[in-house]
Amino acid sequence: MKLFIDVRPLRASDAFRRLWIGSTASVLGGQLTVVAVLTQVWQLTESTVAVGAIGIAQAAPMVVFGLLGGTLADTVDRRRLVLITTVGQVVTAALLAAQALLGFESLAVVLGLVGVQATFSGLGAPARKTFAVRLLPEHLVRAGIALNHISFQAAMLVGPAIAGVITAQWGVATCYVIDAFTFTIGLYGVVKLPSMLPEGSARPGLRAIGEGMRFLAGQRVVRGALVTDVIATVFAMPIALFPAIADERFGRPEALGLFMSAIAVGGITASAASGVVTRARQPGAVMLVAAGVWGAGLAGFGVAQPLWLGVACLVVAGAADTISVISRGAIVQIATPDAYRGRVSAVEHIIGVSGPDVGNFRAGLVAGGSSPAFALVSGGALCVAGVAYLAGRNKPLRRFSTPVEETVH
Repeated sequence: MKLFIDVRPLRASDAFRRLWIGSTASVLGGQLTVVAVLTQVWQLTESTVAVGAIGIAQAAPMVVFGLLGGTLADTVDRRRLVLITTVGQVVTAALLAAQALLGFESLAVVLGLVGVQATFSGLGAPARKTFAVRLLPEHLVRAGIALNHISFQAAMLVGPAIAGVITAQWGVATCYVIDAFTFTIGLYGVVKLPSMLPEGSARPGLRAIGEGMRFLAGQRVVRGALVTDVIATVFAMPIALFPAIADERFGRPEALGLFMSAIAVGGITASAASGVVTRARQPGAVMLVAAGVWGAGLAGFGVAQPLWLGVACLVVAGAADTISVISRGAIVQIATPDAYRGRVSAVEHIIGVSGPDVGNFRAGLVAGGSSPAFALVSGGALCVAGVAYLAGRNKPLRRFSTPVEETVH
């Protein structure tokens, strides 16, 4: 049974269990809003440029206010910060529902509200990332992060499908109403948390951000974990190449859907067997190996000729990515002193938001100057080489270990 999902955090901490249930509901509701916004903007404009602007409206506030949220998380009660930002997300979801029900038909209003919601999300995300390590004993932190990742993957799988049915039957406003309700469930999980005052006396602002950057520069384990994420996403992100590969190599429209699903299936499979990962004593080595397998799997996909082999490579890559994400999240939280966790979590959050977009842009540029296959193979190879170089140079990360057995009962 230790091979399967480690649910001990749900039994060990009532607060973590309530938080996990609320977060799961919020993430699912957020997926409904993603589809609803895409649908509404297309209905209003029938413009791909306008639809693309949604990404800018979300990403810019997440990056800018994520940095501010990191300094706030190291200054104020993190529970209160997440509580306030969650209330803001509830109100924004309600306003999205209101504008849809009232028929405003304004692109500026929709994008503005999307930006406001992303602002609240960016402000609260760094503090929220620190909760697992504060609520759980150290040997269960990885299992808690794995459970959070599992709920995110499940929402990514089923949320868009549910949203498609809802928008077709009852319109986008219903998705927004459900999103507001799920944020309310998430609010309950936060309200019941104990106070989460940070250890330290950072003051919000540029100086605090600079202090956080200096900490990262001198902390090889945490810095190495974040650099691993940059290498994996910037060098090897494959999503932008999927349509060209599906069309040019396989000539089958359904192949595109298979590619997207294959990565998700690999991730869910790895999550289902995450017990062995969360109990491993050396998460640094696990993360490095998994990041290398991610790159190798994508390079294999770049040369695979039978469709089944390409899909299999993506399943392997998706599983490796999930293992790497779980291990990295635990390393960052455990190896970072509480006084810096908010600011470091902000950097982790920004890398997670922007890294895949930069990686897809790189892939498109390389493919434009060569071919999609070359972009995949070269990106995967660079990822493997980069991770191998990092592993060889960063001994503390490679040997980083954490407790895995309960010491108190």
